[in-house]
Amino acid sequence: MHGIEEQIRQAMAEGKFSDLPGKGKPLDLAENPFADPDWRLAYHLLSTSGFTLPWIESRQEILAEIRAARFDLSRAWAWTIAAGNAGREPAYIQEIWLQAEEQFCQKAAALNRRIFSFNLQAPTHHLQVLRLNIDAELLAVQNQIPSTNKGIGE
Repeated sequence: MHGIEEQIRQAMAEGKFSDLPGKGKPLDLAENPFADPDWRLAYHLLSTSGFTLPWIESRQEILAEIRAARFDLSRAWAWTIAAGNAGREPAYIQEIWLQAEEQFCQKAAALNRRIFSFNLQAPTHHLQVLRLNIDAELLAVQNQIPSTNKGIGE
């Protein structure tokens, strides 16, 4: 292996790679060189028409829904902390937070079902989506903005 690297360095020093076609131009990555040649035209038509493979669209939708669910939960926790700091009724704050938790749990359960179904369709395990760990998600959002009031979110 060392000999090959040395030969490449020597060729570069001698300028043997200086006049290659396309030098200084960006790579054309419009086509996947590893795609099945029988499917290249189909992939090209889909991509130029603004479409993608169904499993890719499904993955993008799932990831967007996960972001939205996390954002809603984070916003509810921020409101909970702000309401507590403003001196609002603790029982009321607790009730609102419990409703937000319940909504998140329902969304996460539905997302986990979709993720399970999607992962069965994904062509490789590297493209699969991790299921949501509901307890870890709740703990993570509560650790973003620690509560200064006892009893809120506990």
